[in-house]
Amino acid sequence: MNTQYDQSDVELFRENVKRFIAEEISPHFEQWEKDKIIPRDIWNKIGDAGFLCVDTPEQYGGFGAHFIFSATIEEEFSRAGCASIASNISVHSDIVAPYLINHGTEEQKNKYLPKMVSGEYVGAIAMTEPGAGSDLQGIRTTAKKDGENYIINGSKTFITNGQHCDFVITATKTNTEVSGSKGTSLFIVDTNNTGFSRGRNLDKIGQHSADTSELFFEQVSVSSGALLGQLDCGFAVLMNELPRERLILSIGAIAACEGILDWTIEYTSERKAFSQTISSFQNTRFRVAEMTTETRVNRSFVNECIDLYSKGELDTATASMAKLSTTELQGRVVDGCLQLFGGYGYMVEYPIGRAFVDARIQRIYGGTSEIMKEIVSRSIFGR
Repeated sequence: MNTQYDQSDVELFRENVKRFIAEEISPHFEQWEKDKIIPRDIWNKIGDAGFLCVDTPEQYGGFGAHFIFSATIEEEFSRAGCASIASNISVHSDIVAPYLINHGTEEQKNKYLPKMVSGEYVGAIAMTEPGAGSDLQGIRTTAKKDGENYIINGSKTFITNGQHCDFVITATKTNTEVSGSKGTSLFIVDTNNTGFSRGRNLDKIGQHSADTSELFFEQVSVSSGALLGQLDCGFAVLMNELPRERLILSIGAIAACEGILDWTIEYTSERKAFSQTISSFQNTRFRVAEMTTETRVNRSFVNECIDLYSKGELDTATASMAKLSTTELQGRVVDGCLQLFGGYGYMVEYPIGRAFVDARIQRIYGGTSEIMKEIVSRSIFGR
């Protein structure tokens, strides 16, 4: 992992991301939200701009950049109120790509990573099942040995990038004789495989343009070369990669808070009630002061976690603390700021309304707040 970067380069990169959002995303975003999916070619545009999998090593088509550059992309899409696209990109770049980089064979890395960087391939990861939400030990999708191949059967749900993905890292049970975390394996399934099918694009209350799907595996045959990591050791791989997933969610959450506060400060400084600006009322000033303080405190913790991750020192409990704290804060901030918008905050034409519904999933995916509390408490008290 690259541990060196120049802050001036980060800020230049940030301006490029902001410019791209302003020119290529914002003018069309409302329509995409109504369509409940982004156009497939947007992935190619994001890749052409150099904003996919930026910390992928150069030998696999990436830039080998410091993680801070990937964090910057998540920050700016989240700060701009484009939570759905931030989710799309984070799954592709900050979850799927690291799985391949850290656990894939050379053949797998060379096949998938360069096309992920360019946007030619869109990646997804399928863990959640209809009967097993945050409980990864309860998955029922199976992969059974059949000569040199494995036959996968089962279904997944709530899969981000499910409609657009070209391949999906799929959690399966390869040994049904053992319980819990044992006997779990990961396979890379190309979506053109016979027996693979996509269900409907799920209708969510928020993050509408982030395609979220049901996936079905009916006698899907994959070669042994599709195994990601060691056989029956998939749960360890999942646990190893969760800190980055929870960190990137924390980064998005705190950047969303910052963006929401910026909108609110601007709005309350201009909007008048009783012949004075809303920002002149003590209630407004105190509420914004409180939310800004909490956001700044959490930003410091997130920055600490980014530094720990960059040094390979971010543990599961600390990442879970960050995810718990920032996503819960996001819910409080967006609710408090929407209140200051008054009736206009309830109108879809104002981004604060979209931010309100977009924020709700943050306390659920990547592990619910309740699961985060369980992880943190175990780190304190033991089991």
